[in-house]
Amino acid sequence: QVQVAESGGGLVQTGGSLRLSCVASGSLFSAYAIDWYRQAPGKQRELVASIRGSDTTNYLDSVRGRFTISRDNAKNTAYLQMNSLKPEDTAIYFCSARSGLHNTWWGMGTQVTVST
Repeated sequence: QVQVAESGGGLVQTGGSLRLSCVASGSLFSAYAIDWYRQAPGKQRELVASIRGSDTTNYLDSVRGRFTISRDNAKNTAYLQMNSLKPEDTAIYFCSARSGLHNTWWGMGTQVTVST
């Protein structure tokens, strides 16, 4: 069983920055695809950014150019650097680690609140 834990959320003003971290256990971290999702109150969970083991990245259109996903395999950690934050970025941010088609492990989430 892979354990996943997010950290780094908090309260920030519009235009500010936060860096979220996602730590996943296990010796196969470098092979995992890491996804960052978010869920705002009353809305569906949406995929914000992904990074594969090959370091290929993908972003939700509304965050492209503001958010950067990266990984440090030596630390079993992935990051989501969020700049130029907007109130609409307010949500609980979740990290998941994926291996193949059938294995996905989730963290408990970290709250990000962007004030006006």
